Amino acid sequence: MYVKAVPPVDLNKNTEWFTYPGVWITYILILFISWLLALSLLGCSAGMAWTFVHLSHFLVTYHFFHWKKGTPFSDDQGIYNGLTWWEQIDNGKQLTRNRKFLTVVPVVLYLIASHTTDYQNPMLFFNTLAVLILVVAKFPNMHKVRIFGINADH
Repeated sequence: MYVKAVPPVDLNKNTEWFTYPGVWITYILILFISWLLALSLLGCSAGMAWTFVHLSHFLVTYHFFHWKKGTPFSDDQGIYNGLTWWEQIDNGKQLTRNRKFLTVVPVVLYLIASHTTDYQNPMLFFNTLAVLILVVAKFPNMHKVRIFGINADH
């Protein structure tokens, strides 16, 4: 007779937005629109535009997902201060659908950028370096790991 209230999966305001319907499609559309903008504004080839999008995606996501810690909200009482956004998403649970999606995106961008530039250097080198760093940072074994103490709390 009564409706059973189920708490939301993710109570963290910093990461709950990624559980909303349509976020994945919006994410992909932003990348495609970025490619169109790079293609038209930079006046370069399609491959160079994809490389630009891939490397820009790398810089933005590495900074905001894997480097910056904490949340912009004060009502969380600082419980997330030592965690990056990637460590906070899905309450730290590994190999979720969201984490798999966010791991596949840079790999697909890498494949598109590398193929459309005919695997030519130096684009191939930069694309490969970017995808390796992003994918390794997303490994479950890297959860809360700070290599050489870089970005560690002191």
